[in-house]
Amino acid sequence: MIPLDLLMFAALIGCILLGFPVSFSISGVAVIFAFLGWAFGVMDISLLGALGQRLYNIVINEVLIAIPLFIFMGIILERGKLAEELLETMGRLFGRLRGGLGISVVLVGALLAASTGIVGATVIAMGLIALPTMLRNGYSPKLASGIVCTAGTLGQIIPPSTLLIILAEVMSNAYQQAQYTEGKFAVEAISVGQIFAGAVLPGLTMVAVYMTYILIRAWLIPSDAPPVREAGGSVSRKEVMGAVIPPVILIIAVLGAILGGVASPTEAASVGAVGALLLVALRMDGRKGLILAGAIALMLLGVAAGLAPARLQRNDVSPTEVALGIFYIALAVLGITAIAWALIKAQRKGILIPTMTRTLTVTSMIFATIIMASAFSLVFVGLHGEERIQQILAFIPGGPTGALIFCMALIFVLGFFLDFVEITVILLPLVVPPLILMGHDPFWLTILIAINLQTSFLTPPFGFSLFYLRGAAPPEVTTGHIYQGVLPFIGLQIVAMALIWLVPGIATWLPKTLF
Repeated sequence: MIPLDLLMFAALIGCILLGFPVSFSISGVAVIFAFLGWAFGVMDISLLGALGQRLYNIVINEVLIAIPLFIFMGIILERGKLAEELLETMGRLFGRLRGGLGISVVLVGALLAASTGIVGATVIAMGLIALPTMLRNGYSPKLASGIVCTAGTLGQIIPPSTLLIILAEVMSNAYQQAQYTEGKFAVEAISVGQIFAGAVLPGLTMVAVYMTYILIRAWLIPSDAPPVREAGGSVSRKEVMGAVIPPVILIIAVLGAILGGVASPTEAASVGAVGALLLVALRMDGRKGLILAGAIALMLLGVAAGLAPARLQRNDVSPTEVALGIFYIALAVLGITAIAWALIKAQRKGILIPTMTRTLTVTSMIFATIIMASAFSLVFVGLHGEERIQQILAFIPGGPTGALIFCMALIFVLGFFLDFVEITVILLPLVVPPLILMGHDPFWLTILIAINLQTSFLTPPFGFSLFYLRGAAPPEVTTGHIYQGVLPFIGLQIVAMALIWLVPGIATWLPKTLF
């Protein structure tokens, strides 16, 4: 029998490497191999009748609505110059320490990751601002490039991130499929909030690993990361607080709402989008009092309405509930007025339309890939590819551990050529159910895969962070410097995966405690 399933996967990788648009490559390969399978009698073509329902389920999926909201939040914060202020302040704070500029870049990357989650925006901002400063102060071009690239990718592992949202959806479906295979029909699901909780400690662990490496390298090779030579002046506590508190407040509002069970990821994403808009407007000249009052009113409305809801549609409404309803309406009007004013200010400054355009572009690209991958996986299953994957994993030496090592190595190698979205929505639905059936904890497995996928941003030749930095780096930083600079950090990614492998509690303790 012709192995059409394996040929299908190889054809997809070939089309992507040839430069064809990803979504068109996925859908085109799926259609061609569906008819080849039908022609050779390998596939029942009527299976494609399920495609409409699969696509409809993706479109109405409430969890995926969080993706454009988080993208909007990240892009508007980047265009509002939040990264510039953070980098300048943290650089002045840590710059006089050997390796201090590198430490400041990693810390800023972590803060921006938790408040924006946009890798491209973070890498470009730090490439334009921090990289020239590091070079002027004697940093090795290789080390400086590696630090900027790696710190920028923290947005994929520190929540909220688009990768974790897509990964949570794929892993939840795979977990349910594994339970159905075991004969369980009262199945458990994996929520985005659980994955966010599971990624917090691993993300902070990776930040600590990066900072430790920078300090050790600066101590062993002082010429690679010397103290700041430029006279930037000392930084006051007020300046530090002014730069750090806004993103921290946004982080608390978004992650706190999710992890505390106050809001769903989609609701928290809308809070983040509105909060980011208000923060950007607050940085502009204008009615800061109105923006602050509106933000406070919205926060008060969210807390008070949850603790003491006013249901005015009932017949037996008490005077107290009427008074509460009027109070809540006043808070809502004040909040809406502040949002309207923030939109006007963002439009006048030329921020709003480019942000919305970029959000639409990125969202369309992600959703097109997810939708087309559903068609691909349906055809792949019809060609009995799922059974072949299970057979391959079953014959891997080493049992469950050997199968997991093989899958992690496969994801790592594919990361050299494919984007994280493509790997997540095409490969993971095929390999994850067998791994779960072998006994691997789904939360622990999700975080390991997330770190592995994050590495795909750093691996040559197609790592996105490398391209972003190449476009933003000064002329004296060559492509060779960038490629050589990220190699130690790719090793650190593997070290981080090994730590979480050996100490699973890093990934599983927080979600089990909170949920």
